[in-house]
Amino acid sequence: MKTYRFTAFEKSGKTLFDEAWEFADDVTAKTKGQQQVEEKGLADQTHRLVNSAGKLILFHS
Repeated sequence: MKTYRFTAFEKSGKTLFDEAWEFADDVTAKTKGQQQVEEKGLADQTHRLVNSAGKLILFHS
């Protein structure tokens, strides 16, 4: 499993979530990560998911 960092923000810039998530690979991280974002009710908030190398996997502003 690889570690990914998920961060969600309010429009003011305040951090709502800053969590480490684990997925098998980037493709899985994109699909399963999007599901987790929706389950947490954060789909409309600014958010990002990056892998350990800093590659952007998901982003919404």
